[in-house]
Amino acid sequence: MANSIAMALLFVKSFVVLSLAAVLLALDGGGGGGGASAMGLPPPPPTVNFSIGVQGMVWCKTCRYPGYLAAMDASPLAAVAYLRCRHGHRRVASIRGVAGSGGYFRIETSQLTSFTSQECRVYVPRSPSRACAVPGHGRRGLPLKFEEFVKRDNGLQGLYSVGNFVFSPKYPNKCY
Repeated sequence: MANSIAMALLFVKSFVVLSLAAVLLALDGGGGGGGASAMGLPPPPPTVNFSIGVQGMVWCKTCRYPGYLAAMDASPLAAVAYLRCRHGHRRVASIRGVAGSGGYFRIETSQLTSFTSQECRVYVPRSPSRACAVPGHGRRGLPLKFEEFVKRDNGLQGLYSVGNFVFSPKYPNKCY
């Protein structure tokens, strides 16, 4: 008896599912898409592309190179920056960015959406100027600070900032 009740319930379930599918096809007109709208439901949202952007500056303190900014007593440096993300002690991702002659860099990627900002840091391992090579930011890199969401042509970008990487000369009066 229990088996015949289970079989009857399975038949009713299958019939309801097939009937619902037939109703949806009839409302859709058989053309694929728009069926949900015909039932009064909004269409599903399009896929959103999401990327990460990280920006910062690289400076040489006290040296008066091109672009010297008196308010900071520093000159911008063209350097290489790395965005590195880790899970535990293992480095998982490293993305390179280059600061131009104005010292500004921006690293953009869509590869890191599975990381949290606490798992990522930015490093500028060395200065391009031998005279201004003493790092003032230590070896641990700088943490990411969320700035804003930016709408792009291809989707949405979470923009982070790391602030300033500052190098100084080993001998303060020698900025050759």
